[in-house]
Amino acid sequence: MLKNLKQIEGCALEALDGEIGEVKDVYFDDHSWHVRYLVVKTGTWLKQRRVLISPVVLEGFNWDEKSFPVNLTKEQVRNSPGIDTDQPVSRQREEELRLYYGWAPYWGAGIGEGIVPGLASPVPPLPPGNTMDPRYTDGNQPMQRSGDPNLRSANDTRKYAIAARDGDIGHLEDFLIDERDWHVHYLIVDTKNWLPGKKVVLAPDWISKVSWTSHNVQVDLTRETIAASPAYDPAAPWNTTYGSVLHDYYGRPRYSDRESEIGSAARAAKSRS
Repeated sequence: MLKNLKQIEGCALEALDGEIGEVKDVYFDDHSWHVRYLVVKTGTWLKQRRVLISPVVLEGFNWDEKSFPVNLTKEQVRNSPGIDTDQPVSRQREEELRLYYGWAPYWGAGIGEGIVPGLASPVPPLPPGNTMDPRYTDGNQPMQRSGDPNLRSANDTRKYAIAARDGDIGHLEDFLIDERDWHVHYLIVDTKNWLPGKKVVLAPDWISKVSWTSHNVQVDLTRETIAASPAYDPAAPWNTTYGSVLHDYYGRPRYSDRESEIGSAARAAKSRS
């Protein structure tokens, strides 16, 4: 099931011995578009410190009560390495965090390493060698970014301008995230300055370029094509049929087809090893 990120923000994280705090933001990596951390504002028990919690520790969802049970104790969170969430998070700080909790490194090939018994399976790693994707550049040169080059704040990314091949279409309003694997499946685009009253959804795979310094995203589609796309109702629960219709309209592979291809490739590679 896909959820708007705004539905996730404000949800409480329930440790084994009490509430940790509320989700205020998420960090996703800008190559595979997977959420890597929840930014959680703790309660007064920890002086409202902000901490990073990996989705691998979630034990489920209670959407009615807006809470996520996690396989951690408050004492573990209290003693976790401090992270300044107002600054870029370096890979060194991530390594300290993962070693402390025993999480697997999503950035390496050894994805099974360091899993603590009882924790959920990790979200998928970055594709091997995907460190200089031409879509994520400014001009002709790769982006020179301080800190960890992969993590992005969803809150900071909202309001980015979205442009088609032939002109602006609106701004990024929200994200649709798969609660099974924390993959950002779609960007929700507000087109009110161009198509009053209409919102559209676009998949990250359809992006041709992102400029993180200029705060804009370009998609490999025309304004006319986007204007005629199937209507999206952000107030309605996600409908898988709508997702299929959307991909068919744009002539792009469905996520289910892509997942099947990835699974087949992984099985073939395993059989050869």
